[in-house]
Amino acid sequence: MKSSSSLVTTSTAVFSFLILYLANITAKHRHSTTTNHHHHHRHESTASNPRLQQAYIALQAWKLVIYSDPFNTTSDWTGPSVCDYTGIYCAPFPNDTDIQTVAGIDLNHADIAGFLPDELGLLSDLALLHINSNRFCGILPLTLSNLTLLFELDLSNNRFVGPFPSVVMSLPSLKFLDLRFNEFEGALPPALFNKSLDAIFINNNRLTSVIPSNLGSSTASVVVFANNNLGGCLPPSIANFANTMEELLLINTNISGCLPPEVGYLYKLKVLDVSSNNLVGEIPYSIAGLAQLEQLNLGHNMMSGVVPLGVCELPNLANFTFSYNYFFEEEGICANLTSVGIVSDDRRNCLPDRPLQRSKKECDPVLEHPVDCFELPCGHDSDSDAGKRN
Repeated sequence: MKSSSSLVTTSTAVFSFLILYLANITAKHRHSTTTNHHHHHRHESTASNPRLQQAYIALQAWKLVIYSDPFNTTSDWTGPSVCDYTGIYCAPFPNDTDIQTVAGIDLNHADIAGFLPDELGLLSDLALLHINSNRFCGILPLTLSNLTLLFELDLSNNRFVGPFPSVVMSLPSLKFLDLRFNEFEGALPPALFNKSLDAIFINNNRLTSVIPSNLGSSTASVVVFANNNLGGCLPPSIANFANTMEELLLINTNISGCLPPEVGYLYKLKVLDVSSNNLVGEIPYSIAGLAQLEQLNLGHNMMSGVVPLGVCELPNLANFTFSYNYFFEEEGICANLTSVGIVSDDRRNCLPDRPLQRSKKECDPVLEHPVDCFELPCGHDSDSDAGKRN
């Protein structure tokens, strides 16, 4: 799985994905149609079949509700030859490979303003819909539930509003969901984590419910919740992610309590970032078993205790940040990680003989009243002054 920072799909990647999509789907219908896939895009000269006619209706309806198109991306959306439209990708229909259909839409980074009309539900053969980095607004039409073959949905960096879009739950083939940088608000539905998704990006919205207790029911390899106000504790069910999870980013989500030892069961984990939250207690020693871990960020919490040697000796660790906490001891090499090529940050803790640490006044209450994670109720902070982060 690619890093979350590199999941911007180009037109080349769109084509590559469609090849895989067609190979997977058509195998069920005793056909293989991937070999000449790249060359069909300009093949249809008219809307010569009902599927392309439906697509024509949908795309014309969409063009009518586009209010700004500064790069003229949709200026060639005229006439029935929809396979010639910019951003529209056609492919052989899985059940009948002699028929072309619209299988992909990629309008990423077009800066288009408008909304999504109900007629998009007519694009029932769509495998991917990528419209990130535009100015689309409003709510998602419920007719998107007709897109039963939709595999990838990327609506990121737009201006969509309203509650978490329930229509997402009705997409049986969906594997990649990216809703980040919008204005979705309210509860995060637990049913989301019962879906067989490979990647879930919901960061930078206005979601306010607690992290659902069935979080670990998902099969995702990447989950990014950052910059929402979810709250609650990271549930022990996180252990159920063990066979899939590679990246977990919960930055600035208002989670509290202790980091559960079940995090150490995620043996495929490469990135764990729980920074800028209200976590307390010690680092679970189980993290020392995460042999694939490359990046660990615990910064800007209220954690305390010892930074364990086993974590600092992880074989693939390249970046370990635990600044702005209340740790009072670094075992062994943890005090000099740069000597072994690990980028680290231990500022603003309670570490003796280390520069840029907290004052004795800040540290003493935490040292005198350590958090017992076995007794701490989920979501409750300790009684110390550590609750006032800075």
